[in-house]
Amino acid sequence: MCLLSRGDAKAGETLLVHGASGGVGIATCQIARAYGLKVLGTAGTVEGMNLVLKNGAHKVFNHRKKDYMAQIKETAGEEGIDIIIEMLANVNLANDLLLLAKGGRVMIVGSRGPIEINPRDTMLKESSIRGISLFAASKDQLGECAALVLAGIEAGWLKPAVGPEYPLEKVTEAHRDIIHSQGALGKMLLLIH
Repeated sequence: MCLLSRGDAKAGETLLVHGASGGVGIATCQIARAYGLKVLGTAGTVEGMNLVLKNGAHKVFNHRKKDYMAQIKETAGEEGIDIIIEMLANVNLANDLLLLAKGGRVMIVGSRGPIEINPRDTMLKESSIRGISLFAASKDQLGECAALVLAGIEAGWLKPAVGPEYPLEKVTEAHRDIIHSQGALGKMLLLIH
């Protein structure tokens, strides 16, 4: 939803997915690759980086390295990045704005607090910041998203990456693990028996 209908993604554009090794990031990489975008991703572990590359990214960066934003900027070149899918806006948003192409969009799908930005960074490139929430999506938008996911699975180009599995009675442990993990590896599952 945030990539195509709200992000106005077009074939040939460059996409950066922060936290690309999680369930949402993996799906975003696969969808973007299928739609002809140049896909860049970030992850925090070697395993996560390999998972991102196996799932559609052209290039991946370790977001635990100090110079990873400079590496992304160098890879994007003068043109910059057209769309950024942001999983942790309170950490990355100010830097994201500096990476954008003219008319670029940051799609915020996650944040854990406030951040200070310079609005001038959006003015110079006429870029935009868009907040995305499934809870705010219309019935039509949800239907469109579901149809895309199902079609991708049926066609074989969308393959969910299953991460750690927890029985429902260990939901507290699952929550603690995801908050304190070194990096996501697919979508966490809660099993109901």
